[in-house]
Amino acid sequence: MSGHIQVKAWPAPGKLNLFLHITGRRHDGYHLLQTVFQFINHCDWLTFTLRYDGIIQSTATSNHAVAPEHDLTVRAARLLQCHVASSHGVDIHLDKRLPMGGGLGGGSSDAATTLVALNQLWGLHLPLEQLAVLGLQLGADVPVFIHGQAAWAEGVGEVMTPVTLPEPWYLVMVPPCHVSTAEIFSAPELTRDAPALTIEGFLSVLEMASGDFAWGGSNVCEPVVCWRYPPVAEALAWLRGYADTAGARMTGTGACVFAAFADESAAHRAMRQMPAAMQGFVAQGMNRSPLYALDRDES
Repeated sequence: MSGHIQVKAWPAPGKLNLFLHITGRRHDGYHLLQTVFQFINHCDWLTFTLRYDGIIQSTATSNHAVAPEHDLTVRAARLLQCHVASSHGVDIHLDKRLPMGGGLGGGSSDAATTLVALNQLWGLHLPLEQLAVLGLQLGADVPVFIHGQAAWAEGVGEVMTPVTLPEPWYLVMVPPCHVSTAEIFSAPELTRDAPALTIEGFLSVLEMASGDFAWGGSNVCEPVVCWRYPPVAEALAWLRGYADTAGARMTGTGACVFAAFADESAAHRAMRQMPAAMQGFVAQGMNRSPLYALDRDES
Protein backbone atom coordinates (compact mmCIF):
# COMPACT_ATOMS: atom_id res chain seq x y z
CA MET A 1 0.00 0.00 0.00
CA SER A 2 1.29 3.45 -0.88
CA GLY A 3 1.20 6.21 1.70
CA HIS A 4 0.12 9.79 1.22
CA ILE A 5 2.69 11.55 3.39
CA GLN A 6 4.34 14.13 1.16
CA VAL A 7 6.54 17.04 2.19
CA LYS A 8 7.57 20.21 0.46
CA ALA A 9 10.50 19.88 -1.92
CA TRP A 10 14.00 19.39 -0.55
CA PRO A 11 16.90 21.25 -2.24
CA ALA A 12 19.92 19.50 -3.74
CA PRO A 13 22.35 22.37 -4.34
CA GLY A 14 25.10 22.58 -6.89
CA LYS A 15 28.73 23.08 -5.96
CA LEU A 16 31.74 24.79 -7.45
CA ASN A 17 35.31 23.56 -7.25
CA LEU A 18 37.23 26.78 -6.64
CA PHE A 19 40.39 24.97 -7.70
CA LEU A 20 41.31 21.37 -8.52
CA HIS A 21 44.80 19.89 -8.33
CA ILE A 22 45.77 16.27 -8.93
CA THR A 23 48.88 15.66 -6.86
CA GLY A 24 49.43 11.95 -7.51
CA ARG A 25 47.84 8.58 -7.98
CA ARG A 26 47.24 5.69 -5.62
CA HIS A 27 48.25 2.10 -6.40
CA ASP A 28 44.60 1.28 -7.13
CA GLY A 29 44.49 3.94 -9.84
CA TYR A 30 42.45 6.53 -7.94
CA HIS A 31 43.72 10.10 -8.24
CA LEU A 32 44.89 12.06 -5.21
CA LEU A 33 43.15 15.43 -5.24
CA GLN A 34 43.14 18.80 -3.60
CA THR A 35 40.10 20.98 -4.06
CA VAL A 36 37.77 23.43 -2.34
CA PHE A 37 34.01 22.90 -2.52
CA GLN A 38 31.57 25.78 -2.14
CA PHE A 39 27.81 25.43 -2.54
CA ILE A 40 25.62 27.62 -4.71
CA ASN A 41 21.94 28.45 -4.22
CA HIS A 42 20.98 26.95 -7.59
CA CYS A 43 19.43 23.57 -6.86
CA ASP A 44 17.66 20.47 -8.04
CA TRP A 45 14.49 19.85 -6.02
CA LEU A 46 13.29 16.51 -4.71
CA THR A 47 9.92 15.50 -3.32
CA PHE A 48 9.41 12.28 -1.37
CA THR A 49 6.11 10.40 -0.99
CA LEU A 50 6.41 7.69 1.64
CA ARG A 51 5.30 4.13 0.98
CA TYR A 52 4.77 1.20 3.34
CA ASP A 53 5.28 -1.64 0.86
CA GLY A 54 9.08 -1.39 0.62
CA ILE A 55 9.00 -0.23 -3.00
CA ILE A 56 11.48 2.49 -3.99
CA GLN A 57 10.99 4.16 -7.33
CA SER A 58 11.66 7.38 -9.17
CA THR A 59 8.93 9.43 -10.79
CA ALA A 60 11.28 11.87 -12.51
CA THR A 61 10.03 13.54 -15.65
CA SER A 62 10.77 11.50 -18.78
CA ASN A 63 13.47 13.81 -20.12
CA HIS A 64 15.57 13.14 -17.01
CA ALA A 65 14.51 9.56 -16.37
CA VAL A 66 17.31 6.98 -16.15
CA ALA A 67 17.39 3.27 -15.42
CA PRO A 68 17.03 2.54 -11.68
CA GLU A 69 20.51 1.00 -11.50
CA HIS A 70 21.95 4.33 -12.68
CA ASP A 71 19.58 6.63 -10.76
CA LEU A 72 21.57 7.90 -7.78
CA THR A 73 18.43 8.84 -5.85
CA VAL A 74 17.06 5.30 -6.14
CA ARG A 75 20.46 3.79 -5.36
CA ALA A 76 20.81 6.05 -2.31
CA ALA A 77 17.36 5.13 -1.00
CA ARG A 78 17.96 1.41 -1.52
CA LEU A 79 21.37 1.62 0.14
CA LEU A 80 19.86 3.29 3.19
CA GLN A 81 16.92 0.86 3.24
CA CYS A 82 19.31 -2.11 3.18
CA HIS A 83 21.63 -0.59 5.79
CA VAL A 84 18.87 -0.28 8.39
CA ALA A 85 16.75 -3.22 7.17
CA SER A 86 13.76 -0.91 6.79
CA SER A 87 10.41 -1.94 5.37
CA HIS A 88 9.69 1.64 4.30
CA GLY A 89 9.60 2.62 0.65
CA VAL A 90 9.33 5.90 -1.21
CA ASP A 91 8.37 7.53 -4.48
CA ILE A 92 11.04 10.08 -5.41
CA HIS A 93 10.23 12.93 -7.74
CA LEU A 94 13.17 14.92 -9.09
CA ASP A 95 12.80 18.39 -10.56
CA LYS A 96 16.13 18.57 -12.39
CA ARG A 97 17.51 22.10 -12.73
CA LEU A 98 21.27 21.58 -12.49
CA PRO A 99 22.83 20.69 -15.86
CA MET A 100 23.95 17.11 -16.27
CA GLY A 101 27.61 16.57 -17.03
CA GLY A 102 28.39 20.12 -15.96
CA GLY A 103 30.72 19.57 -13.01
CA LEU A 104 28.23 21.02 -10.53
CA GLY A 105 27.75 17.75 -8.65
CA GLY A 106 24.04 17.44 -9.32
CA GLY A 107 23.87 13.64 -9.18
CA SER A 108 25.93 13.47 -5.99
CA SER A 109 23.85 16.24 -4.43
CA ASP A 110 20.61 14.43 -5.35
CA ALA A 111 21.93 11.29 -3.65
CA ALA A 112 22.98 13.24 -0.55
CA THR A 113 19.61 14.97 -0.24
CA THR A 114 17.87 11.61 -0.60
CA LEU A 115 19.91 10.15 2.26
CA VAL A 116 19.39 13.18 4.51
CA ALA A 117 15.67 13.45 3.76
CA LEU A 118 14.87 9.76 4.20
CA ASN A 119 16.93 9.60 7.37
CA GLN A 120 14.40 12.06 8.79
CA LEU A 121 11.25 10.93 7.01
CA TRP A 122 11.83 7.27 7.87
CA GLY A 123 12.62 8.23 11.48
CA LEU A 124 16.08 6.65 11.43
CA HIS A 125 18.08 9.37 13.25
CA LEU A 126 21.44 8.19 11.91
CA PRO A 127 24.30 10.65 12.53
CA LEU A 128 25.60 12.59 9.54
CA GLU A 129 28.96 10.81 9.82
CA GLN A 130 27.23 7.48 9.20
CA LEU A 131 25.28 8.88 6.27
CA ALA A 132 28.52 10.23 4.81
CA VAL A 133 30.13 6.77 4.98
CA LEU A 134 27.15 5.36 3.09
CA GLY A 135 27.26 8.23 0.62
CA LEU A 136 30.90 7.59 -0.21
CA GLN A 137 29.79 4.27 -1.74
CA LEU A 138 27.77 6.30 -4.27
CA GLY A 139 30.42 8.88 -5.18
CA ALA A 140 33.41 10.76 -3.80
CA ASP A 141 31.48 14.07 -3.78
CA VAL A 142 28.45 12.79 -1.85
CA PRO A 143 29.89 13.26 1.69
CA VAL A 144 30.51 16.98 1.21
CA PHE A 145 26.85 17.48 0.33
CA ILE A 146 25.79 15.43 3.36
CA HIS A 147 27.94 17.44 5.77
CA GLY A 148 26.73 20.63 4.10
CA GLN A 149 29.74 22.81 4.87
CA ALA A 150 32.15 24.41 2.40
CA ALA A 151 35.26 22.32 2.62
CA TRP A 152 38.85 21.78 1.66
CA ALA A 153 39.07 18.20 0.35
CA GLU A 154 42.05 15.88 -0.11
CA GLY A 155 42.70 12.19 -0.68
CA VAL A 156 40.23 11.02 -3.32
CA GLY A 157 37.94 13.77 -2.07
CA GLU A 158 36.88 12.09 1.17
CA VAL A 159 39.24 13.85 3.63
CA MET A 160 37.50 17.14 4.33
CA THR A 161 38.25 20.20 6.45
CA PRO A 162 35.52 22.85 6.84
CA VAL A 163 36.51 26.30 5.59
CA THR A 164 34.90 29.72 5.73
CA LEU A 165 35.08 31.59 2.42
CA PRO A 166 33.76 34.80 0.94
CA GLU A 167 30.26 34.26 -0.49
CA PRO A 168 30.32 36.18 -3.78
CA TRP A 169 27.80 36.04 -6.59
CA TYR A 170 28.79 33.83 -9.50
CA LEU A 171 27.98 33.84 -13.16
CA VAL A 172 27.95 30.18 -14.16
CA MET A 173 28.05 29.49 -17.89
CA VAL A 174 26.67 26.20 -19.21
CA PRO A 175 28.29 25.10 -22.49
CA PRO A 176 26.11 22.84 -24.69
CA CYS A 177 28.00 19.62 -23.98
CA HIS A 178 28.24 16.89 -21.37
CA VAL A 179 31.75 16.06 -20.16
CA SER A 180 32.58 12.54 -19.01
CA THR A 181 34.54 12.58 -15.75
CA ALA A 182 35.93 9.13 -16.49
CA GLU A 183 37.18 10.31 -19.88
CA ILE A 184 39.01 13.30 -18.41
CA PHE A 185 40.58 11.40 -15.51
CA SER A 186 41.85 8.72 -17.90
CA ALA A 187 43.31 11.22 -20.40
CA PRO A 188 47.05 10.60 -20.84
CA GLU A 189 47.75 14.35 -21.11
CA LEU A 190 46.14 15.15 -17.73
CA THR A 191 48.54 16.74 -15.24
CA ARG A 192 48.90 14.39 -12.27
CA ASP A 193 51.78 16.02 -10.43
CA ALA A 194 50.37 19.47 -9.63
CA PRO A 195 52.00 21.23 -6.68
CA ALA A 196 50.29 20.65 -3.35
CA LEU A 197 48.71 23.68 -1.71
CA THR A 198 47.98 24.36 1.94
CA ILE A 199 44.70 25.65 3.32
CA GLU A 200 46.54 28.63 4.78
CA GLY A 201 48.12 29.44 1.44
CA PHE A 202 44.81 29.21 -0.40
CA LEU A 203 43.01 31.40 2.12
CA SER A 204 45.81 33.98 2.15
CA VAL A 205 45.37 34.47 -1.59
CA LEU A 206 41.69 35.14 -0.98
CA GLU A 207 42.51 37.74 1.64
CA MET A 208 45.00 39.50 -0.63
CA ALA A 209 42.49 39.56 -3.48
CA SER A 210 40.55 42.39 -1.76
CA GLY A 211 37.25 41.53 -3.33
CA ASP A 212 38.59 40.45 -6.73
CA PHE A 213 38.20 36.78 -5.78
CA ALA A 214 41.32 35.65 -7.61
CA TRP A 215 41.29 32.12 -6.20
CA GLY A 216 44.56 30.33 -5.57
CA GLY A 217 45.62 27.26 -7.50
CA SER A 218 44.12 26.21 -10.82
CA ASN A 219 41.98 23.50 -12.36
CA VAL A 220 44.33 21.00 -13.98
CA CYS A 221 41.44 19.49 -15.96
CA GLU A 222 40.83 22.71 -17.88
CA PRO A 223 43.41 22.23 -20.68
CA VAL A 224 42.24 18.67 -21.32
CA VAL A 225 38.55 19.60 -21.41
CA CYS A 226 39.08 22.73 -23.49
CA TRP A 227 41.01 20.74 -26.10
CA ARG A 228 38.39 17.99 -26.33
CA TYR A 229 35.27 20.14 -25.91
CA PRO A 230 35.59 23.42 -27.88
CA PRO A 231 32.34 24.92 -26.45
CA VAL A 232 33.97 24.89 -22.99
CA ALA A 233 37.02 26.69 -24.35
CA GLU A 234 34.78 29.28 -26.03
CA ALA A 235 32.79 29.96 -22.85
CA LEU A 236 35.93 30.24 -20.76
CA ALA A 237 37.57 32.58 -23.24
CA TRP A 238 34.53 34.86 -23.28
CA LEU A 239 34.27 34.91 -19.49
CA ARG A 240 37.95 35.71 -19.07
CA GLY A 241 37.66 38.44 -21.66
CA TYR A 242 34.62 40.06 -20.08
CA ALA A 243 35.93 43.20 -18.37
CA ASP A 244 39.15 41.29 -17.64
CA THR A 245 37.25 39.06 -15.21
CA ALA A 246 39.74 37.75 -12.67
CA GLY A 247 39.72 34.12 -11.60
CA ALA A 248 37.36 32.68 -14.23
CA ARG A 249 37.74 28.93 -14.39
CA MET A 250 36.05 25.59 -14.91
CA THR A 251 34.43 23.64 -12.08
CA GLY A 252 35.29 19.97 -11.58
CA THR A 253 35.80 18.19 -14.87
CA GLY A 254 33.40 20.60 -16.59
CA ALA A 255 31.59 21.57 -18.63
CA CYS A 256 30.45 24.59 -16.58
CA VAL A 257 32.72 27.59 -16.10
CA PHE A 258 32.31 30.41 -13.61
CA ALA A 259 33.55 33.75 -12.37
CA ALA A 260 32.89 35.55 -9.11
CA PHE A 261 31.47 39.06 -8.74
CA ALA A 262 31.21 41.29 -5.70
CA ASP A 263 27.43 41.68 -5.97
CA GLU A 264 24.39 40.18 -7.67
CA SER A 265 23.81 43.09 -10.04
CA ALA A 266 27.35 42.85 -11.45
CA ALA A 267 26.86 39.13 -12.12
CA HIS A 268 23.54 39.80 -13.85
CA ARG A 269 25.12 42.53 -15.99
CA ALA A 270 27.71 40.06 -17.16
CA MET A 271 25.03 37.46 -17.94
CA ARG A 272 23.13 39.96 -20.06
CA GLN A 273 26.27 40.52 -22.12
CA MET A 274 26.76 36.84 -22.93
CA PRO A 275 26.54 35.91 -26.61
CA ALA A 276 23.04 34.80 -27.56
CA ALA A 277 24.16 31.22 -28.20
CA MET A 278 25.51 30.82 -24.67
CA GLN A 279 23.49 29.92 -21.60
CA GLY A 280 24.09 30.44 -17.91
CA PHE A 281 22.68 31.50 -14.58
CA VAL A 282 23.56 33.65 -11.57
CA ALA A 283 23.89 32.09 -8.13
CA GLN A 284 25.38 33.03 -4.79
CA GLY A 285 28.18 31.08 -3.16
CA MET A 286 27.17 29.58 0.19
CA ASN A 287 29.34 28.13 2.93
CA ARG A 288 26.33 26.34 4.45
CA SER A 289 24.28 24.14 2.17
CA PRO A 290 20.72 25.26 1.39
CA LEU A 291 19.73 21.73 2.40
CA TYR A 292 20.20 22.73 6.04
CA ALA A 293 18.74 26.23 5.75
CA LEU A 294 15.15 25.02 6.04
CA ASP A 295 13.21 24.05 9.13
CA ARG A 296 11.91 20.53 8.60
CA ASP A 297 10.31 19.95 11.99
CA GLU A 298 6.84 20.12 10.45
CA SER A 299 7.59 17.15 8.20
